[in-house]
Amino acid sequence: MKVKKFVASSMPEAMKMIRAELGNDAVILNSKVVQKKGFLGLFSRKNIEVIAAVDPKPTTPPVQKMKEKRKERTEPLRDEQLLKEIHELKATIRQLSQGGGVEHYPAPLKAIDAHLIDQEVSDDVRAMFMSTLLQRWYTSGANGSYDEVKKWLYEEIVNTLSSLSFGGISFQKKFVNVVGPTGVGKTTTLAKMAADCVIKHRKKVAFITTDTYRIAAIDQLKTYAKILNVPIEVCYNLDDFRQAKEKLTSYDIVFIDTAGRNFRNVQYVNDLKEMIDFNEEMETFLVLSLTAKWRDMKEIYTQFSLIPIHKFIFTKMDETSRHGAMLNMMVQCGIGTAYMTHGQNVPDDIVEATPQLVANMITGVEQQ
Repeated sequence: MKVKKFVASSMPEAMKMIRAELGNDAVILNSKVVQKKGFLGLFSRKNIEVIAAVDPKPTTPPVQKMKEKRKERTEPLRDEQLLKEIHELKATIRQLSQGGGVEHYPAPLKAIDAHLIDQEVSDDVRAMFMSTLLQRWYTSGANGSYDEVKKWLYEEIVNTLSSLSFGGISFQKKFVNVVGPTGVGKTTTLAKMAADCVIKHRKKVAFITTDTYRIAAIDQLKTYAKILNVPIEVCYNLDDFRQAKEKLTSYDIVFIDTAGRNFRNVQYVNDLKEMIDFNEEMETFLVLSLTAKWRDMKEIYTQFSLIPIHKFIFTKMDETSRHGAMLNMMVQCGIGTAYMTHGQNVPDDIVEATPQLVANMITGVEQQ
């Protein structure tokens, strides 16, 4: 048997490497998250380390084949059963990599697969988790109830997301930029974050809004600014923004409310980069509604990828029971989540995101 270790940035990438080098008959023996050191010990990042194996299937001479056949007749029944399970495992993983094989799942895993489909988890992400669960099923003795397998899924989701960045504002950068399409609750979310900074963290905050396309958005943010007793600057052009930035230099955190359409304009982004270093001065959150479809979320992410997106914020978690699109975004984009919101109340109805919270929302298993 040929055994090899693979290190990749994600499980899907590792699966591609395994299939390319060992083929579709390869079996994953173990996987874990590892810390990869950066230059001079700095900028370390988490990767996935996977141990995979495959039978080389060498050609056996005829005489040796006869000896092996005689030996097979005397092999204990338990060995035949083990070989059968190994072949079944290989066949199932091979079909999983091709997008099928559901009929080969044991009953508890079939139920889990159906649950992930109902949660609208994408085919690629679902196949990744089901492959891991299947390996765990066989390594645990091919035995386990539906509730046990669901706990395994919870653990695998947490393990996968642990390599991403979670939690709220870092307080390492002066500007907090909130972007996203209209109707997802950017302004309300911005107010919740600002209120948390003022009340809980005792920070001196201010607002800048460039969302001058909607008068209601300006009025709404002015109302929040008045309640929190913080200044607000309305910017209609880049000169206004430059003046607002200089005027608010004494504040700890400046929250920026933007119009969704701005960041589709390459020139607007380039001009803004001349005033603000998006990497050094600004922390940017992309706000997405959990009521949106997975494909819509991907398109929105592409639209706003002209600027660095540090974390997601998912809103309207109380308006849907299906949260698979959120998991898809994080796994496939490699970006963690800062907050989740579940109502209109300010400063309430917002929680800091964790891998455990996401796993709970997908599986229903209590946070551990």
